[in-house]
Amino acid sequence: MTTLMMILGIVVFVIGLLFSIAWHELGHLSTAKLFGIRVPQYMVGFGPTIWSRNKGETEYGIKAIPLGGYIRMIGMFPPGPDGKLEARSTSPWRGMIEDARSAAFEELKPGDETRLFYTRKPWKRVIVMFAGPFMNLILAVAIFLGVLMTFGWNEQTTTVSRVSDCVITASESVKRDTCRKTDQETPAKAAGLKAGDKIVAFNGVPVTEWSALQSKIRDTIGPATITVERDGAKKELHATLIKNQVSKTDGDGGYVEGKYVDAGFLGFTPASGIVEQSFGESVDRMGEMMQNGVESLIALPSKIPDLWDAAFGDGERKQDSPMGVVGAARVGGEVFTLDIPPENQIAMMLFLVAGFNLSLFLFNMLPLLPLDGGHIAGALWESLRRKLAKLFKRPDPGPFDVAKLMPVAYVVAGIFICFTLLVLVADIVNPVTIS
Repeated sequence: MTTLMMILGIVVFVIGLLFSIAWHELGHLSTAKLFGIRVPQYMVGFGPTIWSRNKGETEYGIKAIPLGGYIRMIGMFPPGPDGKLEARSTSPWRGMIEDARSAAFEELKPGDETRLFYTRKPWKRVIVMFAGPFMNLILAVAIFLGVLMTFGWNEQTTTVSRVSDCVITASESVKRDTCRKTDQETPAKAAGLKAGDKIVAFNGVPVTEWSALQSKIRDTIGPATITVERDGAKKELHATLIKNQVSKTDGDGGYVEGKYVDAGFLGFTPASGIVEQSFGESVDRMGEMMQNGVESLIALPSKIPDLWDAAFGDGERKQDSPMGVVGAARVGGEVFTLDIPPENQIAMMLFLVAGFNLSLFLFNMLPLLPLDGGHIAGALWESLRRKLAKLFKRPDPGPFDVAKLMPVAYVVAGIFICFTLLVLVADIVNPVTIS
């Protein structure tokens, strides 16, 4: 049964992956057609074609390897300086440029002279290239907001999970979790706080979020009145908070590993639970996810050594380690094997697909060829230099020849391929798992 659920989870994730890719390419396709650019192909996947159908002037199809997709537009790059495709050069770098330029004019038909991508104004080209990643962003936001506002977010609450018996400093609790005879009783236990109590007010001020309650506790040393809900009735407890060494917080409810501060201490562990988010709270969560995504993208090169050790050495695969499609599919399979309610499994799977779409958006916006962001950067540069030429009354420099950047694009693509293979090996031999 577990194996069957694992396979089902992988299949569901792959379907979500294929939809995300098709959705991305639909953004490029729809805007390209809107601006009159001819699109011979719209494909989901790479490799051999397993199904295709021609509709109008475009071939729509699915390929065997679901690791991406593409649309092919006529005239992605301008002709050479003589207005024609240049002859094949013996220089490898020049050859790359000419091959890219030649591919841009494949299947050129009579009448296509006015339907080439490079002939469109820079702002139209920016829209065409941005539309793909933007579709992924729309999908990610829609899923995140939908799940957060209808299902909720797993977070610490003001309900008591466990009351500590004795006072132990945060640094010492790493070494021991049992009390000694000389240890002081916690203020929470002395006040009669019990597991299951829901703290609704602190010193007469209502509290509904753990972060607010945590802040009030840490700011208080001395007597405090704690109002709890127990068995459907409210009850006031009186505690005397003490100063103790506690873990430093990161400002978002989490803790900074290995960092400690002295603050007010009550002595209980909050329970975690699924809490529905308001629209404003959901938007805030989305902002945090976006920020974390950008930070993770910037930190990607620094994680390569640990990834290498996890793939080819004895290194531990960290939970925040980069994952590829294979690793994400495996996690998707594990989601369906967890002993949790079906709605929790669905929510986790949706979060996984939404996170994948958010990553697609951020990654594709890097201003590097062959990514969408590289073409956007080229169009913006063309627009800038044309405006500068007009301002200084100089001749129009014409279209920016993005094809000249293809040698750089091949280097970037080679780096991406090597990184993808490294992640693939790590996902197979030392995968990230759900705890």
